[in-house]
Parts: sequence; C-alpha cells; structure tokens
Amino acid sequence: MEQLLTGMQKCVIDGEIDQIQGYVNQALSDGMEPSVILNNGLIAAMNEVGQRFESGDFFVPEMLIAAQTMQTGLAILKPLLIKADIKTAGTIVLGTVKGDLHDIGKNLVAMMLEGAGFEIRDLGTDVNSEKFIEAVRNGDADILGMSALLTTTMPTMKETIDALVEAGLRNKVKIMIGGAPVTEKYAQSIGADGYAPDASRAVSLAKSLLN
Repeated sequence: MEQLLTGMQKCVIDGEIDQIQGYVNQALSDGMEPSVILNNGLIAAMNEVGQRFESGDFFVPEMLIAAQTMQTGLAILKPLLIKADIKTAGTIVLGTVKGDLHDIGKNLVAMMLEGAGFEIRDLGTDVNSEKFIEAVRNGDADILGMSALLTTTMPTMKETIDALVEAGLRNKVKIMIGGAPVTEKYAQSIGADGYAPDASRAVSLAKSLLN
C-alpha cells in the first residue's frame, strides 16, 4: 500500500498525467479508501509541489502539469468521495473581477486549492460584485477569492467588499485577493483578509484563514 502511495505521489510531482489513473484505479482495486488515496496520495504530492515552487525548484509550468495530473486522479475519486460524504477542507468561491478576462493565474490557483482538498466554485472571468455577493449569499462559501491582472479592474475588489458589508454578509466569509498588480498593502487598504502573490501561497493562506 505504502509503495503504491509513494508511486502515486511521484507520478503527480513528475506530471505523469498518462499514468495517474492506473495508480488510482489500482489503489481502489486493492481496497484502499478513497479518502486515503486523496490525502496520502494526491494532496501529499501537491503539498510537495507547493514546497518545491516556494523554494525555487519548481516553476509555473511544473506546477501546472502537476495540478493537471492531480485533477485527473481526483476525477476518479470525486464520485466515491461524494458518496462517502467525505468532508472537504472548505468551500472557496473564485473569480476574476469585472472587466478582466485573464484566467490562467486563477485557474492555477483553483487547481492548487483543489489539490489541497478544498471544494472550488469557479465563477469564471469578468465577474461583477453582484455575482460574488450572490455566491456568498447562496453558497455557504468559507472563502471568497478575487483575482485581477489589470490595475484598472482592481476597484471591483473594493466594491465587492463594501457591498458585502452593506448586505450584512461580510462576517460570513473570509476574503483573499491576488493577481499581478495586487499587493499586501492594497489588500489591507480595502479590508480583505489576506493576499497571496502566487498559487502555492494561496493554498497556505486559505488554510491559515480557516484555522
């Protein structure tokens, strides 16, 4: 069993997308619990990927292929995890703000967060404050994540937070923001709970916000 998990972890870390299904299916046929495969195989591997990125051993392309490999394995497990009612690490609503159509960074954040055990609800790009608020009101979101790549679209982040305050929903959700022009100082100035400069640190931030 341990050898199978080690092989699975290596498969994700090395981005061997064509082999991960075989590992997951073999583990299931051997009687391994889906939650063990998820936590000790896929999530453990993505934790290692995040550490390698932060230490400078991995770059965005390596992170991306590792995340895609993890998602390929996770697709097999999802129905089983839902059936077994396995608890997630939390629910995160993500979106790129109104006027901004960039989604590569957001998509990588979503994959890394999913690899860390979070349930992701991706609203896509060009998301106005009303859509973010509706998602918080209806979705039992633990965290709201907003992304912007253009300086001109950053004000939507503040508009959304102000609107959440006005709607009486601000204390129901943690807010994290990110994107190339975004800074820690800006996050503090608009009342966000945190800022992450990259996908790996978005995972660390999400975990710390919910702890």
